[in-house]
Amino acid sequence: VSHAIENEKEVHKTIKIYNVDRAVCGRIAGVIAKRYGDTGFAGQINITFTGSAGQSFACFLTPGMNIRLIGEANDYVGKGMAGGELVVTPVENPGFCPEDATIVGNTCLYGATGGQIFVRGKAGERFAVRNSLAQAVVEGTGDHCCEYMTGGCVV
Repeated sequence: VSHAIENEKEVHKTIKIYNVDRAVCGRIAGVIAKRYGDTGFAGQINITFTGSAGQSFACFLTPGMNIRLIGEANDYVGKGMAGGELVVTPVENPGFCPEDATIVGNTCLYGATGGQIFVRGKAGERFAVRNSLAQAVVEGTGDHCCEYMTGGCVV
């Protein structure tokens, strides 16, 4: 991944994730932002995670980051997201109806300023709280969805 960041190339990775793995993608986003600013990165980081993600999964994503989670995630998914694309889907043949089940936790997209998130399933409470520019598609949410939201779009 570091080679792709340094040379603005494209990379594809698949990685197993566990619920003790927190703030996954934050360090990558930080390296990109430090080197290229908010929108200057011309490469593409494509990472697919499989499993159960811990708190703050895909936090601080920047443009050029395309993150996919096959599984489920804890609270604060997409926190501080500034760009990129995030997709969360359950495993194949999950044994439940995805649109009726909660697949991401509470307070997702907290303070997001950009990017897109697509969730095949429901989110917990306070989805997109303090969202200012991110776009989201989710099957349903708990209470207080879009609280203090000043921009963006949630469907």
